[in-house]
Amino acid sequence: MTEFFKGIPAIRYEGPDSQTEYAFRHYNPDELVMGKRMEDHLRFAVAYWHSFAWPGGDPFGGQTFERPWFGDTIALAKLKADVAFEMFDILGVPFYCFHDADVRPEGATFAESKRHLDEMVDYLEAKQASHKTQLLWGTANMTSHRRWMSGAATNPDPDVYAYAAATVKANLDATHRLGGQNYVLWGGREGYETLQNTDLGAERAHAGRFLQQVVEYKHKIGFKGAILIEPKPQEPSKHQYDYDVATVYGFLKEFGLEREVKTNIEQGHAILAGHSFEHEIALAASLGIFGSIDINRNDYQSGWDTDQFPNNHPEKALAFYEIQRAGGFTTGGTNFDAKVRRQSLDPADLILAHVGGMDTCARALKCAAAMLESDELEANRRARYARWETPAAKAMLSGGLEAAAARVTAEGLEPQPKSGRQERLENLWNKYI
Repeated sequence: MTEFFKGIPAIRYEGPDSQTEYAFRHYNPDELVMGKRMEDHLRFAVAYWHSFAWPGGDPFGGQTFERPWFGDTIALAKLKADVAFEMFDILGVPFYCFHDADVRPEGATFAESKRHLDEMVDYLEAKQASHKTQLLWGTANMTSHRRWMSGAATNPDPDVYAYAAATVKANLDATHRLGGQNYVLWGGREGYETLQNTDLGAERAHAGRFLQQVVEYKHKIGFKGAILIEPKPQEPSKHQYDYDVATVYGFLKEFGLEREVKTNIEQGHAILAGHSFEHEIALAASLGIFGSIDINRNDYQSGWDTDQFPNNHPEKALAFYEIQRAGGFTTGGTNFDAKVRRQSLDPADLILAHVGGMDTCARALKCAAAMLESDELEANRRARYARWETPAAKAMLSGGLEAAAARVTAEGLEPQPKSGRQERLENLWNKYI
């Protein structure tokens, strides 16, 4: 045991009326929701990078956190893992997620970094063998180091592309060995700053071929998990090739990968793209590429991705409604891609931020489940589109433009607008919040 979380008890469910700070009020892992345990619905994961690797900086200031594991040695990386699994035990979470750079020190060469990663995979494998928490997904940090400043797979230098291939191969191997249920690619630098020095066609082609190579390698090694792309519209690049779910789907179709790759959708990225979280989830589900979520929130007054912990259950209920409506998670889960504020220095802040986020998601799930079980919203939706189930409507879709147009004259059609009932449905929704 380390000393970092000394005195902080394991978090237990005590119910909505609990006055205990270190307790869940809404998250009861064993509670049945729509016939399934709440833990199995939500599949919570802790993000290694924000909780254990982030130093507390922001665009205007540097490190504020002083953690005993900060430093570039294997010994400190193992201490970080010890602390991480103690936190997982306190929270009782089933999963965690990591980048390579989160769990191992950076080496002077690729070979040295790879040796560090292999040693830490040994250590994490032993941790997983003796703890409940397992790996939801792994990924590679191909954005922080200066070598990635012009992208990874989209870099104009083919040597950087090769380095990216070696990096992803190493991390996919590590994820496979640790039993990860997914592998995520997020293109933090896969975009451009100016068209004046960019060949869009070449960069898209290289990114597409890179993803094909990842999928080919997945099948070669027998990795059964899902390959996920995380859409992100900007920050840091001016324009990124994985802007949103619709853009990712077009990219996957172009390279024949729409049946091989799904999406990991982050709330903060959805907002930056001008969408809602629930829109991106619903669209991914309708296109057959929904995989997993990174849950957080942005500050409403800030123009960047602030990665705050979720605390608004009515807002999150809309997202979980779409997830449950789509059948729920398979290999995916709810990853807290969220960080405490740079002024929140205490170990307790880190624990309680997750407790609050988990309770928020639990309340949201229960609201969404109640609405789905009532069938009120879905009944309204079915009624609105019911006439598309008639023989005439189906024939019109299977026929040509002229046949569809001929109905207007033949049947004397003069369609009148019908209310969308938006406010009434919003009131209905609020009844369940």
